[in-house]
Amino acid sequence: MEAPLYPDVPPDPFTPQPAFWVGPRHLAGDDGRFYDVVADALSGLGWTGLTIVRGRHEPGEALEDRQVLRSTVLHISPDTLRWAQWVLADEPFHLGELPIAWQISARAEASSPLAQWSAYFTGDVPGEAVADFLVALDASDQPAVQLAGSELVLDAVAAHGWIRDIDQPQAAATDPTFTSHISLGEVPPLIQDADPRALTTEGDERGPAGWQAWAEPALGAPCLWAASFGGSVPHDLVAAFAASLSTTAPVLRRVLPEATRERLLRAPAD
Repeated sequence: MEAPLYPDVPPDPFTPQPAFWVGPRHLAGDDGRFYDVVADALSGLGWTGLTIVRGRHEPGEALEDRQVLRSTVLHISPDTLRWAQWVLADEPFHLGELPIAWQISARAEASSPLAQWSAYFTGDVPGEAVADFLVALDASDQPAVQLAGSELVLDAVAAHGWIRDIDQPQAAATDPTFTSHISLGEVPPLIQDADPRALTTEGDERGPAGWQAWAEPALGAPCLWAASFGGSVPHDLVAAFAASLSTTAPVLRRVLPEATRERLLRAPAD
């Protein structure tokens, strides 16, 4: 749930809400513009946007009575090796009890029909962090190849003051308020990945470890946002997301998540 920066003043739909610079970014939400921010970044990268509408039209039925069953907005890179799909309107599965909003995938070859890996982001993930992840993905010559070690991700957040986990210093870190977390470990169900171990694990066996990130405003409280990266997502791409998420640089916001608004520092943008 999001709230205006001035909660005591009824919003005027015809008057733009005042903008503020707020921080930290990882608690600032998506400003209610998650699709727009990411889609604008994709457009700037030259990716092609497609809208796919699926529906059912019975014989003799008026066109305006057609039942639209599913709609998808798909953005594809010029080399067709990477794509991003807005799935919030398509009855997506949930991550941390939150519906997935963006699914981003890459494959090794254009001739392959299957993604090598996928990454997933729920609403209220800061759009700037997803945009920076996409910029790094777009710039990669080999988007489906692991070129760096996992340490790169933890170094990215540690450089911005995040604290390594005492029990798992090589696999997890948290922000200084212990609200947002990033961890390399077991991948949640339904996360797509081409690594065959993700499909063949049974019983106590574990598949490939992947990066997970989330914000939990209070112990036991619902997550504000969550992100999941399949085990084959290159660590350097996750590091680009982690660095953007954990940066101390403020972001421009007009609406804030209700769960974290009291934790955010604000300065008028004017």
